[in-house]
Amino acid sequence: MKSVFTILLLVLSNTFMTFAWYGHLKFKELKWFENLGLISIVLISWGNAFFEYIFQVPANRIGFSENGGPFSLVELKVLQGVITLVVFMVFTFLFFKNESIKVNHLIGFGFLILAVYFIFKK
Repeated sequence: MKSVFTILLLVLSNTFMTFAWYGHLKFKELKWFENLGLISIVLISWGNAFFEYIFQVPANRIGFSENGGPFSLVELKVLQGVITLVVFMVFTFLFFKNESIKVNHLIGFGFLILAVYFIFKK
């Protein structure tokens, strides 16, 4: 159950982080954000990142094997990286419809899946 809880927290964490890192790129389309300066945008993104930490820190504490969790530190990091890419792709498809996936992207994702396989192989 700790593994499922860890993964769910990582998905939530990465959702907030993706919005913090890339969500502001859509602000120009929103009337009430269009005139904000860079400092304002950074502060808004920083506020989003705060929520990322609310989920990321517990995910790592619950999931880490030395705290009784199911994952080694390396496994946690690779898992987090793959979740980041999945969340990013969903975000991109929903909010940046002009972006496309190319063959080299798919090949790269395939290598990441292989990385997960080898990292988790006992």
